[in-house]
This record gives sequence, structure tokens and C-alpha cells, in this order.
Amino acid sequence: MIPALIRKCLEARDRGDAFIEVWGTGSASREFLYVDDAANAIVLASEKYDGADPVNIGVGAEITIKDLVQLIARLSRFTGELRWDATKPDGQPRRALDISRARELFGFMSSTSFEDGLRRTIEWYEANRA
Repeated sequence: MIPALIRKCLEARDRGDAFIEVWGTGSASREFLYVDDAANAIVLASEKYDGADPVNIGVGAEITIKDLVQLIARLSRFTGELRWDATKPDGQPRRALDISRARELFGFMSSTSFEDGLRRTIEWYEANRA
């Protein structure tokens, strides 16, 4: 989801488009974890967790798709209009994890703020797109 939205905003910015279209109403929410934090969680779990049950890793916070798209547009410097197509699906209303076991069992807590992780992702994408 995020890579497609980043690409859409960057390409629209580069073309000088007046708007982009986004599916749904933007009311659904999702939880995202920056890749470096995910890698750190995996290392911690491999070093400190010896259980058989799965453990959720995440940040413990959600962002609405509307707020996500607005943030991607701002960070990618797309200044056009965001048009929401409410005839398209929003998907599942919420996706969030209970991450308390990761904290308790192997001391994992994410350290990258959502905005900083998104900024780094956009910078990486711009530097590596063909």
C-alpha cells in the first residue's frame, strides 16, 4: 500500500498533475512498522524468545488512510488535490496489533516515529527508482 501511494504522489508531482485519486473514504486505519524496527524485533526475538507461540510485533498505534495519504503527499512534496473515490472499497475498517507480548517476552518496542520512517522510505524510493 505505502509503496504504491509513494509512487503515485511522486509521479504526479513530477508530471505536475493537479490531483491524484485515492480509493475509498480514507476512514480505515492501519498499523505500520518501519523495516529497521522490524529487523530489530526479529533479532531480539531470536536472542531472547524460546517459546512456540507467535508474537505480534508492531508499534501499537494506527493511522487512518486519509492521514497517511496526506502525510505521504506532504513528505513527497505533491501539492495537488487528493480526490477520494468512495465508490471503491475501504477494506477492513481497522488493522492493529496487540504488541504487549513482544514487550514482555523480549523487550521489543519500536523506536522509529511513523513520520521519520515514512520520510526515510520516501527518500530511499526516490534515490532508487528507475
